[in-house]
Parts: sequence; C-alpha cells; structure tokens
Amino acid sequence: MEIAGNAALIVVDVQQGFEQEAYWGPRNNPDADRNIAELIDAWQASGRPVVFVRHDSTQPDSPLRAGQSGNAFKEYVEERRGKGTGAELFLTKSVNSAFYGTRDLDAWLREAGVRQIVVAGIQTNMCAETTARMGGNLGYEVFFAFDATYTFDTVGPWGWALGADELARATAVTLHGGGFASVVRTAELVAAVQ
Repeated sequence: MEIAGNAALIVVDVQQGFEQEAYWGPRNNPDADRNIAELIDAWQASGRPVVFVRHDSTQPDSPLRAGQSGNAFKEYVEERRGKGTGAELFLTKSVNSAFYGTRDLDAWLREAGVRQIVVAGIQTNMCAETTARMGGNLGYEVFFAFDATYTFDTVGPWGWALGADELARATAVTLHGGGFASVVRTAELVAAVQ
C-alpha cells in the first residue's frame, strides 16, 4: 500500500463520553485506543496532516453533549494535539459525517491538495463509517483503519440485536466490498508511513 506524503489521518470522535458503558453498552476491540494513539504518533512523526473531530451531540441525554465532561477528547488524544510537524485541523460536528462540520473538512483537504484519507475512531459503524463512505463519494482514496475503531452492541427495529463484532464486520464488508474504502489494519498503515 502506498500512502501519500500528505495523506490526512481523520481521528473521529475519540471522546471521554464513550467510556460510559452504562449508557452505550458492551463494546468490542479493546486494542482500539492503543491503535488510534499509534496512528496519531506515526502521522505526526511523518509530518502528515491530522484532523481531530469532536462530536457535539444535540441529544439531551448524551454524554457527548457540549459542556459535559464526556464531550472532551480522551486524554491520550488531547495530549497529542498540537504535537505534530504537519498541518492540523480541529472540527466539530453534530451529525455522523465529519464532512458536515465546522470547519469544512472537504474544503480544507482540497485546499491542501489531499487526495488520500485514513479514517479511525469511534464508532466503527456510525461516524467512522459515515465519514469513510462520504469520503469515498467525494472522490478521496479512503483507508479505513479497522482495528483503530470500535463500536457497541446495538438493538434495531423489531428487537433485532447485533453484537459489536458483528456490526464492525458488517462495516468492513460494506466499505470494502462496496468500493467506499480499503479496509486495513494499523500495522500496515504505520509501516507504510515510516
């Protein structure tokens, strides 16, 4: 895999509120946070751009609401912000896609001549997947860092329930099989930027 010198890492919603298991339920991939940190470190060390995305929920009971402690980035993300030698963008959003936020992610990427993006973060099948899908639709070459994401068990219509691992696999198959993104692992990405 070839990763461009200006490929942007998009770190989606790695916020403290996702630690509240009583609200979200059981999660998968306990190694995700370590992998996200490793990707940020590799991107910053290589001088590539990093985008930090924060979800400002409009749901009254969400731990991700602005002004709540859960809205803040997880500590390992916050301590890495501003530490790279490459460009950095902070944006906020209140919907699933990082492309609908403040600032305008697409405009920022295009102005910088970025054509490749790597998506990591929370939740695999929600905001990370939606950002990857939209990136693919907008013409970016998208790499989805599968093991640098996680999600939660979820109940849908008619009482249908899927476990976090099932949902994550469905995301990987949809993104990869549907041509939205190349689904890859953290180690592959880190090796490609060193």
